[in-house]
Amino acid sequence: MRKTLQTVRFWIRNARPAALPQSLLPAVLALCMAAGRDGFSVLAGVPAVLGVMAGHLGMNLFDDYFDYRVKGAEFREAMARKGFRARIAKCAYITSGQTDMRRLLIACLAFGAVAAALGFAVCLVRGAAVLWVALPAAALGLSYSGWPLRLSYHGLGEIVVGLMFGPLLMGGVYYSACGQWDGAVAFVSIPVGLLVANIVYTHSIMDCEPDVEAGKMTFAVLLKSRRRMLASLFVLLAAAFLSILCGVVRGYLPAAYLLTLLALPMAAGLFCLMLEFVRHPERKFSPRIWMGPMGDWTRMQAAGLDWFMIRWLLARNLLAFFCLIIIVVSFISK
Repeated sequence: MRKTLQTVRFWIRNARPAALPQSLLPAVLALCMAAGRDGFSVLAGVPAVLGVMAGHLGMNLFDDYFDYRVKGAEFREAMARKGFRARIAKCAYITSGQTDMRRLLIACLAFGAVAAALGFAVCLVRGAAVLWVALPAAALGLSYSGWPLRLSYHGLGEIVVGLMFGPLLMGGVYYSACGQWDGAVAFVSIPVGLLVANIVYTHSIMDCEPDVEAGKMTFAVLLKSRRRMLASLFVLLAAAFLSILCGVVRGYLPAAYLLTLLALPMAAGLFCLMLEFVRHPERKFSPRIWMGPMGDWTRMQAAGLDWFMIRWLLARNLLAFFCLIIIVVSFISK
C-alpha cells in the first residue's frame, strides 16, 4: 500500500500539478454557477470536476510522452549549451533514469482511466449527453501533441487549449452539475478560455527560440516577429476583458461581472514583463504581492527557472483571480 501511494505521488508530481488551476478553477467556476439551479446535484458535479483534474494530469503526461518520442529531452540541454535560454527541466524524471517510457505510458493510461470512470459515473446521472462534450475534449487533448494531428506543432496549441479549458470544460461541468445548458456560462467560458490560452501563449513566446530549434511550430513561432507576438498577446488579454464588458452591455451578464476589471492590473503587469523579456531577456525580476502566489521561489532561482516561472505563474494567477472574482459574483447575483 505504501509503495502504491509513493508511486501515485511520484506521477502526480511529474504531471505538473502547478498547472492544475488551468482546469480546476474553470471547473469550480462552472460548478458554482450551476449551484442553486433546478436539478443541481453535488454527486454529479463533483465527479465531473475530479474527472477534469485527472484528465488534465493525464494529458500533461501524454504531452511529455509524445514530445519525448519525437526528440527526447536531451536536446534542451544541448540548446542550453549553445546559449539558448531553454528550460531543461522537462521530462527530467525520464532523463534521470527514475522511470522509462513504458511506465510513463502506463501512468498516462491510468490517469485517463480514472477520468473515464468518473465520466461514466456522471453519465449514469445525466445521460449520454455528457459524452458530446467529454469525447471531443479528450480527442483534442490527445491531439495537442499526439499523432496524427500534433496540433501544438502547427500553431494551433492555443486554440486547442482555449476550447478545451473554456467552452468545453465549463459547459460540460455545468451540464453535469445541473443537467441543463446556460447562455451566461457560455459567455463566461469565452474569456476564461482566452486566459487559459494566454498561459500557453506566454509559455510559447518564452520558448520561441528553443521551439524553432526543435522544429516545433507554435503560434509564437508562426508569427516570427517579436512585435507581432506582443501585439497578439495584447489582443488576447484585452479580448478576455472586452468579452465580459460585451456580455454586460448586451444583458447576458449582470453588471456585477464588471468586477473582473479588478484583474486588469495583473494583465497589464504580465504584458509589461513580457515586453521586458523581449527587450531585455537578461533582466531579473522578483515576485510582488500583487502577482499572487509564486511557490518555492528560492528553489526556482536555484534551478535557473525564475525568469520563466515569474511570467508563467503570473499568467496562471491572472486566470485564478479572474475566476475567483466571477465565483464570488455568481453567488452574489443569485
